[in-house]
Amino acid sequence: MNKTKVFVVSGLVVILIAASVFYLKRSKPIAVELAAVERGKIERTVTNTRAGTLNACRRARLSPSLGGQIANLPVKEGEAVKQGQLLFEIWNDDLKAQLQLAQAQLSANQALQQQSCIQADLAEREADRLTTLKTRGLASDEQTEKAVGQAQSARASCQATKANVKTAQAQILVAEAALQRSQLRAPFDGTIAEVNGELGEYVTPTPIGIQTTPAVDIIDTSCLYVSAPIDEVDAPQIRTGMLARISLDAFRGKFFDGRVRRVAPYVLDREKQARTVEIEVDFISAADNLNMLPGYTADVEVIIDAHDDSLRIPTEALVKGHQVYLYDANFRSVSLIPVKVGLSNWQYSEIIDGLKQGQQIVKTIDHEGLADGVTVKVEKSTDSKAAP
Repeated sequence: MNKTKVFVVSGLVVILIAASVFYLKRSKPIAVELAAVERGKIERTVTNTRAGTLNACRRARLSPSLGGQIANLPVKEGEAVKQGQLLFEIWNDDLKAQLQLAQAQLSANQALQQQSCIQADLAEREADRLTTLKTRGLASDEQTEKAVGQAQSARASCQATKANVKTAQAQILVAEAALQRSQLRAPFDGTIAEVNGELGEYVTPTPIGIQTTPAVDIIDTSCLYVSAPIDEVDAPQIRTGMLARISLDAFRGKFFDGRVRRVAPYVLDREKQARTVEIEVDFISAADNLNMLPGYTADVEVIIDAHDDSLRIPTEALVKGHQVYLYDANFRSVSLIPVKVGLSNWQYSEIIDGLKQGQQIVKTIDHEGLADGVTVKVEKSTDSKAAP
């Protein structure tokens, strides 16, 4: 009897040890985050391959076409200027003197024109008077012919002085053009971004075809747009007028509505293995870019297609593109099932078949050990009512 008890006790101990080992070695539930299958808007989009840039619609890097000493620099960096305002001037007293001389010559020629044309009018009236008297026999042929010849000569002199006036006016235009070459004026309303030079310094003109530092850089910040490179594979889908979303590193978490205004008609091959097509996107609301500066890093997401009310899931929940882990609340486990995917972007993917609204899937599929049929522990769910 004692021997029987020993066997029984020993058996119980073995069973207890085996149960303990099994309990300790059993797999623990994997903590996962769930997402509900829901209905909502889904879009197919194309994004830039590398960072884009915020640009001003109008920007002018101005340099003088003449060399000389800086005599006038009335603007400062950051100053707002109006179209036609003087920005930069090289010493040009000689050119101003030539302009004054041309203007004086014009005044003299205009006075001579007035004098000669008045004399021509008087001579013509005298010739007409003698011609009338001749018909009545009161004036000789000699007097009449002489008066007519003098009138014609006076009229020719008048015409000559008119030509001199036009010549003087052209000389003024030449002098003004020469003077303008020594000055830089604002081509549009804008803000001075950069001024290179100081009073008294000597500057040389920019050689043709060689890019140098501009004397004055002016930017129109009232109009901004984004230029961004799009992969050549995606470029054929993009058309001008398509809607887009703009995001900037300087305004993290914020998106701005935009519209494609230009698609470059050629492919950039600066990088042989990543050829791109440059696109430009305008802000739909001008008020959006009031506090933005040209040069900001920017990205664009062009909306190629959109469905307003579709069954959708987070794109990150897709396994190998066309599978998801479906959560079973009764068994607290997941099953790997196939799904049919429609439109997709980095945030959401449209589900055409395989899931129903309200079902829950695993959103965090990168957990170690996650597989078909494993037990899971819900850490977080987008649908608290459905989570156990």
